[in-house]
Amino acid sequence: MVGLLFPGQGSQFVGMGKDLVAESPAARAVFEEADDLLGIPLTRLCFEGPEDELTATVNAQPAILTHSIAVYSAVQAHAGSVSLAAGHSLGEFSAYVAAGSMSLGDGLRTVRLRGELMYRGGQVRPGTMAAILGLDDDAILRVCAEASGADGVCVAANFNAPGQVVVSGDASAVSRCLEGAKSAGARRALPLNVSGAFHSPLMAIAVPGLAAQLDSIPFHDPRFPVVSNVTAQAVSDAATARRLLVAQLTSPVRWTACVRTMLDGGIRSFLEIGPGTVLSGLLKRIEREAEAKPVGTAAQVGALAA
Repeated sequence: MVGLLFPGQGSQFVGMGKDLVAESPAARAVFEEADDLLGIPLTRLCFEGPEDELTATVNAQPAILTHSIAVYSAVQAHAGSVSLAAGHSLGEFSAYVAAGSMSLGDGLRTVRLRGELMYRGGQVRPGTMAAILGLDDDAILRVCAEASGADGVCVAANFNAPGQVVVSGDASAVSRCLEGAKSAGARRALPLNVSGAFHSPLMAIAVPGLAAQLDSIPFHDPRFPVVSNVTAQAVSDAATARRLLVAQLTSPVRWTACVRTMLDGGIRSFLEIGPGTVLSGLLKRIEREAEAKPVGTAAQVGALAA
């Protein structure tokens, strides 16, 4: 039983996919299709940067989805029988494309719009995010509640692993949360360089646009269940998937619980499909005995195929 993990925003890097495209015709076809569908030189941006342009939310999201699906196209025949998949935030869209719920074109257009909507949301209601290490989830929730007030809200946004949580909200409340976390014994509490308060109520402005986009495209039941960031439950039907992808904008990413669902479902072999190794590292923190194989470079794809 194989479980697929798809990385989210922040995993992008200049040069992503270049070696893979040189070696794999299937991966090359995905990048070429992405360029044609979006009408932008996405391949060149992935291969050459500049980094600040690739990192921009509106570009990073389609870039990561493209790389992830290129990898999946290259290894699909060698991945074994996929039982479950999960993606971290943006990665959940990659998972549904891989599962056949959305076409590559619809997936790319959707996540590019999602990036635009999230960026605009950050402009209309500016906010920020911060990482807190060394506190348990209950302590984080308590510190967030104490930091929220009439001038702003702070919520837990990403439960990435035990003792590793990201908070999100209005700058004033996040600042108070950082101080509260330090007082509560956090090992580290540091602000993140982001363009908005993602996975918080501040993203509500993006909800109607994403909902309309998902309603406008064909969306099929996935070929294999995808574990939702919002509920940490496996989703097998299109209607539930659409609803939860929209809810994800303003809800926390319950990544620790998502991984636990996959482990409880019998998954023992994990493949991280896409750029970087972030999710492989988080998996090890969630379950010491579990291990994921990162599959994102030509060498890693070749090793899996062999």
